[in-house]
Amino acid sequence: MTSMSLEDVTVDFPIYNARSRSLKNQVMSLATGGTIGSNSEGHVVIRGLDSINISLKEGDRLGLIGHNGSGKTTLLRVMSGVYYPSGGRISINGKCTSLINISLGIDPEATGRENIGIRGALLGFSKKQMAEKQNEIEEFSELGSFLDMPVRTYSTGMQLRLAFSISTVIKPEILIMDEWLAAGDESFQNKANERLRGLVNETKILIIASHSRELLLKNCTRIVWLEHGKIKMDGDSQTVADAYFGHQ
Repeated sequence: MTSMSLEDVTVDFPIYNARSRSLKNQVMSLATGGTIGSNSEGHVVIRGLDSINISLKEGDRLGLIGHNGSGKTTLLRVMSGVYYPSGGRISINGKCTSLINISLGIDPEATGRENIGIRGALLGFSKKQMAEKQNEIEEFSELGSFLDMPVRTYSTGMQLRLAFSISTVIKPEILIMDEWLAAGDESFQNKANERLRGLVNETKILIIASHSRELLLKNCTRIVWLEHGKIKMDGDSQTVADAYFGHQ
């Protein structure tokens, strides 16, 4: 059974060059999220997440909201395995795919075809899985002969098309997204939206951070509101959306 459990998850970011009181005060005045303190060695520490408890089971559709710096991206990165908790524990049962940074691991000097293997390996897919999906990725990207060219020769839109085509080709059990992805020109965007909707509908657990009330209410059954690294509110989508965005 697909599931995810976070128990008292805390994430601290030590700032090793901010030991002096004046610099610490400067950091505090500039910080927009999290909690600032110090560790036993006197280093400034920014607490990105503070004792987060979330339990997800198959069928759950979770939305994350909060101002910039509230801890949404940090939480997504913990859930996708990019960050390891400083305290507490996270347990994941199921294949997890993150669409937080779809261009991560793309080598600009390698060709499009070579990058299919590179990015696929970073996503945890086997060589066999990627070989089976190679033609589908190539066709979906619509890059044609450019697949034999170094990615540094691609436009930004072409790079996004390649990265999106690779990252969404295999259906995950747990899908993690930071906003709804925009990839390529208008004609490709229509295809991308169709594929995203398919992934969202078929994934067993969805986790998406967004500033869009409409998107969250359409796709999520539950919303967690983060503020300064802590959960301010956790409940059904309509109730939390009304509290955060205001009644409409």
